[in-house]
Amino acid sequence: MEYVASDVGKRRLVCCVMNPDGSAEEEEGPYPSTLSDAARFAGYAVERYGECKAVVESAGNLWLEAYEAFEPKGVEVKPANPVKTRAVAEARVKTDRVDARALAHPLRAELIAGCYAPGREVGESRAVLSHRMNPTRELTRIKNRVHSLLDRYDLSCEYGDIFGVNGTGWLRSPGLNGRDQLLLQSLLRQVESLQEEVRVANSATARDAVGSRYAAVIMSMTGFDCYSASLLSAYVADVSRFPSPERLVSWAGLCPSVRQSGDSLHMGRMKGGSTRVRWIMVQAASAAVRSDTRMRAFYERKLKRHDHNVALTHVANRMLRVLWHMLREGRLYDERRERLYRSKLKRMMGVAA
Repeated sequence: MEYVASDVGKRRLVCCVMNPDGSAEEEEGPYPSTLSDAARFAGYAVERYGECKAVVESAGNLWLEAYEAFEPKGVEVKPANPVKTRAVAEARVKTDRVDARALAHPLRAELIAGCYAPGREVGESRAVLSHRMNPTRELTRIKNRVHSLLDRYDLSCEYGDIFGVNGTGWLRSPGLNGRDQLLLQSLLRQVESLQEEVRVANSATARDAVGSRYAAVIMSMTGFDCYSASLLSAYVADVSRFPSPERLVSWAGLCPSVRQSGDSLHMGRMKGGSTRVRWIMVQAASAAVRSDTRMRAFYERKLKRHDHNVALTHVANRMLRVLWHMLREGRLYDERRERLYRSKLKRMMGVAA
């Protein structure tokens, strides 16, 4: 068996082919970093060397071409976690060829720090759900600028929703001074454009949730709506890859770092993990402590020893542990409000239509 390591760049990939004893090395490439060229090299490697194992450093989206080229050829491919591949990260001399060689040695010794490689469908779902954050955040930023502009003139809207139908009509004629009036109209046009983008993104999110494996189960827990449930479902992808709730919590970055030496034990800040999953879990926990009696009681117990943010993180940790059991067993949340849950599902189907 030969071992193939690929160092992937934006425009080219460099490969190293190593014998089982590690004594002989052969460098191939560089090749253009495209799916067709990667597939051509994968076919050549299988034809020339026979049974192969391959490793690709999973950085950004660049590794997908090499991964998807090797897999159909029957080659076992391991995506290497770039953060944990210390031989590459801490090398004093870093070139494409040196990096490829540094990946080949741990592959041969079965020491690759691997990571999960989602299928193309899951990857596309994650991309759509992550994109939905952009227009939403930009819309919030523009709305804040409108509020700031109105505050300079001590103007307040008589309608509850300033960006609703009546509120927008009021905003079009507040009579600001010259350039500020032009600025306000420009901001309103941006709000309208971004609202349309959010509407389209919400429709795509709802359609994704309808076909999701876990979204309907996650939505039964207080604090989750269609979007947050879809996002968590897409990033978890397959809960069976987490053998315990602790592993899921660690992957999400919702547990503190621990340093122990002798009798000294220090619990530090949270490190690593999926930033998007951690963000969505904290948002869900913030909603849950307001309306879920079970989570509210847990939050209040933690609040006696910690500040609000730390207590909220403990709630997010607890919720994710409960979700692990729910997803593994396909069970809905025991403390759910049935009427609210049915309303969520109905709203999801309406937006997806």
